[in-house]
Amino acid sequence: MARLSVELEQFFFDESRSEQVVLADILNLAEERTFGFLFVLLALPSALPIPAPGYSIPFGILMFVLAVQLIAGRHRPWLPARWKEKGFGLAQIQKVVKAGLPWLRRIEVLSRPRLTPVCTSRAGRIVLGLAIALMSICMMIPIPGTNTLPAIGIFVTGFGLLDDDGFISLAGLTICVLALALVSVILFAGVQGGSAAVKFILNGFSMPIAE
Repeated sequence: MARLSVELEQFFFDESRSEQVVLADILNLAEERTFGFLFVLLALPSALPIPAPGYSIPFGILMFVLAVQLIAGRHRPWLPARWKEKGFGLAQIQKVVKAGLPWLRRIEVLSRPRLTPVCTSRAGRIVLGLAIALMSICMMIPIPGTNTLPAIGIFVTGFGLLDDDGFISLAGLTICVLALALVSVILFAGVQGGSAAVKFILNGFSMPIAE
């Protein structure tokens, strides 16, 4: 089977295609590698250092649904028919894929089947699914700084799942732990800052008026 970077380049650039790409087309391209393939592709827009507004929340929801199915032990995901017909602009996807191809090729050089139980055993897939589900939730938080690192964690973890490379998936899990710590700090700072602002406002209203 061809490398993911080669298949994506052929699918999105070398073949004649309409201005809209539907999710069903991507599922057909994934074949038996569906879960890992989808995690890599759906995390890519938010993981890259390029503007990709509007992807984090819908793709986060979709990856959360897929992660729950991975935890449940499914080998191929189920998606509602109307989701499969969801269309995406070809030009925007080409921009994301073009920016992501160099990163894919770098990982592909290192990727090979090893520590496969991490990706193939029931326990391993549950752990990977839980991490991806948690990172998907982080991606859906509408606060700056909570999207990129969780998306990178999903991207790397999914790539290991794609090639049954447990080493890369473990590296992805490490990134997920770091992402969770970062998001926790951001949320804590936001709550503390909001609380301080509320106290300041309330104290301002409660100050006696000088005569």
